[in-house]
Amino acid sequence: MTERILRAPAHELRRSHTSLKWRAHPSDVLPLWVAEMDCEPCPAVVTAVSGAMRRGDTGYPWTADFTEAFTSFAATQWNWHVDPRTGVVVADVLSGIARLLETLTDHAAPVVLSSPVYNAFFTVIDSLGRKPLDAPLTPDGRLDPESLADAFAQATTGGARAAYLLSNPHNPTGTVHTSEELETLARLADRHGVTVISDEIHAALVYGADSFTPYLTVPAAERGITVTSASKAWNLAGLKAGLIVPGPEARAAVGRLHRFVTLGASHLGVIAHTAAWTGGVDWVQRLVQELDANRRLLAELVADQLPGVRLRLPEATYLAWLDCGALDLGDDPSVRFRERGRVALSEGPSFGEGGRGCVRLNFATSPEILREAVGRMAASLD
Repeated sequence: MTERILRAPAHELRRSHTSLKWRAHPSDVLPLWVAEMDCEPCPAVVTAVSGAMRRGDTGYPWTADFTEAFTSFAATQWNWHVDPRTGVVVADVLSGIARLLETLTDHAAPVVLSSPVYNAFFTVIDSLGRKPLDAPLTPDGRLDPESLADAFAQATTGGARAAYLLSNPHNPTGTVHTSEELETLARLADRHGVTVISDEIHAALVYGADSFTPYLTVPAAERGITVTSASKAWNLAGLKAGLIVPGPEARAAVGRLHRFVTLGASHLGVIAHTAAWTGGVDWVQRLVQELDANRRLLAELVADQLPGVRLRLPEATYLAWLDCGALDLGDDPSVRFRERGRVALSEGPSFGEGGRGCVRLNFATSPEILREAVGRMAASLD
């Protein structure tokens, strides 16, 4: 029988792992916060990286194989045909987004996003001395054309160059944006002259009948830009590499990025991500099956043990958005769950105005840890 990918017990992980996830909190706290999986590594990645280390192949990166690996993966998985010569390699997705905002938008213009949304977006915006402008999701977690149009009009007042940060699929809600929703976004952005920057780092982690739509494949998205990597789907956050893919009408603008920006990827990161996209497809498909089982287990556990908590079954990612507003735990319920339940979750307010009263839970772990975590959370409410 094939061994599980998501299978390590908490005590073993605590002893063997030295990453942020396992060291940021005391040893009695179960860490289900940062987007890092508790999983066995992809064999193709292990072979590629360990082989490079044995050979002493630890110099500066050669990125042609990296971009070609992604374009081949995108064509096979999503029928998205990208010219690998147009890709720009960067250190990672967030640094790529930061450099794009610096180059393509005006410093005085706000950066539009739709909360609740990936909390690191706010960190990037703040690091640039910029302000976010919210176009909130609808109550059922979908993009809202009316709020987008209003925000785009405000952001481009006086002809300012502005951008919209899209999380596709959406973090933290797990929503898979439909092609129709993305086309509506693209047409609104085009009408207002807004550059859409689409973070598609979770694209390989979509469940069931839902299908991922790359933003640049929808009509009117030619001015958009995708930033992606294999980091989330293959658990490679410690092996840095990212890729900017410009739409046809954004290539000249992306070409204005300083050459220094393209030198930040790690050689071992490039090797790891290339191996993931070329030799890790079967592995990630098995992983998605296990994550699918975990998300359904989590839904059952929440319904049974956390009455009053609202969980919409995520359509993608390994992140669950729990609305705890009915429990009267204040704006940040993660405090109660961490201090009384000894479970660390991501703080809802860090995801924007739409995050008050909510928490984000990472279910990319073993079913045993997931059961223990929800049991602790339930006990913390007694």
